Amino acid sequence: MSLELFVPGRVCLFGEHSDWAARHRSANSKIEKGYTLITGTNQGLYARVDAHPSALVFRATMPDGHTLDVREIPMDPDLLLKEAESGGFFSYVAGVAFRMLSDYQVRGLVIDNYRTDLPVKKGLSSSAAVCVLTVRAFNRIYDLRMTLSGEMEYAYLGETSTPSRCGRMDQGCAYGPRPILMVHDRESVTVKQLQVHEPIHMVVVDLGAQKDTQEILTRLNQCYPFAQNAIARNVQHYLGPINRDIVSRATEDLRSGDAQGLGHLMSEAQQLFDEHCAPACPGELNAPVLHQVLSHPSIQPHIWGGKGIGSQGDGSAQLIARSEEDREAVVRVLRDELGLSTLVLDLLPTTRVRKAVITAAGFGTRLYPATKVIKKELFPIVTADGIAKPILLVIVEEALKSGIEEICLVVQQGEREVFEGFLSTPESPMHHDKLPIHLREYSGYLREIGERVSFVEQESQEGFGHAVFAAREWVGEEPFLLMLGDHLYTSNDDVPCARQLLDVYDQHQTSVVGVMRTEASLIDQFGAVGGRWIDDAKQRLLTVDQFVEKPTVEFARSHLQINDCSENEFLTLFGQYVLSSKVFELLGEAIAGNQREQGEFQLTSTLDRLRQEDGFLGYETRGRRFDVGMPTAYLETLKTYPG
Repeated sequence: MSLELFVPGRVCLFGEHSDWAARHRSANSKIEKGYTLITGTNQGLYARVDAHPSALVFRATMPDGHTLDVREIPMDPDLLLKEAESGGFFSYVAGVAFRMLSDYQVRGLVIDNYRTDLPVKKGLSSSAAVCVLTVRAFNRIYDLRMTLSGEMEYAYLGETSTPSRCGRMDQGCAYGPRPILMVHDRESVTVKQLQVHEPIHMVVVDLGAQKDTQEILTRLNQCYPFAQNAIARNVQHYLGPINRDIVSRATEDLRSGDAQGLGHLMSEAQQLFDEHCAPACPGELNAPVLHQVLSHPSIQPHIWGGKGIGSQGDGSAQLIARSEEDREAVVRVLRDELGLSTLVLDLLPTTRVRKAVITAAGFGTRLYPATKVIKKELFPIVTADGIAKPILLVIVEEALKSGIEEICLVVQQGEREVFEGFLSTPESPMHHDKLPIHLREYSGYLREIGERVSFVEQESQEGFGHAVFAAREWVGEEPFLLMLGDHLYTSNDDVPCARQLLDVYDQHQTSVVGVMRTEASLIDQFGAVGGRWIDDAKQRLLTVDQFVEKPTVEFARSHLQINDCSENEFLTLFGQYVLSSKVFELLGEAIAGNQREQGEFQLTSTLDRLRQEDGFLGYETRGRRFDVGMPTAYLETLKTYPG
């Protein structure tokens, strides 16, 4: 089955050259670490990828629409390395394939790069995008379970197999369109993804001139590892302490969405670069076209500031517009007065999860015959405030306390009125007057909750995945929180369990599932995950590399053992998820193909496909789950909830 992939280019907002400068710390520890602030572009490489039994096949489409000849080479290490060292566009693909074949048992690939709208050789890392695309194709097709940092590392290794002199920041495009802060120390790099709270509108302009990147890098490299003269000392000072300060200030401006501050800082950074670094390579870094554009009178009323991109010189420039309307004015001026082509780039606030789906369409067979007269989701529970509430209401309240704005209940066909009446129908005046005062107030609050709840009927009960799929039109293209109608949750602190997951999504913009530690004797009752911890110090966030529905103990010990868990302890699903809307596309394919498991359409296998195509995080929730779907579990919940 073909996969569709998109990899953007990247713009270095701040910190150009500091990535490779930090490599010299291995010879001179007094050199400052490198700090780069980059973001992916709106433009990039689009491709369809398939497995091939024995060869690497690549077709590239250039930005102007013309297609390069299809290249095919056997998956032989010697041939791949020879091709990589020869240079040219295909060398990047071959270099990555060489590295992948060295460490993984992979076969071939067919990569059809059918569209490219990213300019090449303009400081936007088109070569790095090709390398990341190739690594991601191997990772997804052969399910190698690499993290984003792993993809970035192999893309870097692949590009270093070619004549390209890439820096460590270039492959940061693996992180997509979001801005990231990269810290470079010798050959290591750490990445922190950043959130933007207000939109920032940028223009990237192709200066339509020439620059010699190799010459720039050669001259600047001569200033390392030990400064032999004033020019070298100035270069090391700019790429060291000055850059550290600029990137720190820029990170705060970016987080707060301070476009004015960010633009002024770009102009300051350009001025300092010109003073400290341009003398090391004046023929390239004096950059007359760049400075003509940055100082052009007609654009000054519309921008906060700007600077060069990448290795600097007359390649590309970036400008921070004062508003979206000002950005359009800048584009017109550059086109009409200077004849230059541009790209627009928006740094947008991270996507916030507004909607939640709660499934409540099951038959409740394990709680029969009580479920003949009352839905299991409406069984009563007494909460910490001393109020007896239906289980479903407790779940809805957790979603609302976690910041969710709209909730969809998936119910059986014909049962909508049962739930709708409970949430929306007011008590009669006689009954209302008999309520204690605090419950009269709660009655009004209950109707307010009802105004934020919608209903979707599942026409037939064909599994958990089928129930989730029923909400596809209501959810639309947004990420959403998914909760089960027969599970309750209590947090170990003041942050609700659902809010904990939403916080992880806000930070990483990747689907995330709550997980909990479970004894081996119970593993066959739950969905389970395998993976690797991302934050080793806290060991709460992991990259999921496998979803398995109700595994045996033997399978779990062979495939799902996780560092820091004992031999008899595994991570199982907590019952809360934040999912990309792409899950509906994958569920739709499973339903259309009648891909049933034990007669039903399950969610777990679809989550594993979503993991393979988009990545997936697991978060060890700070809390406790209560399963009320079985008599003994419900009885235990009555005794111990809220825990």
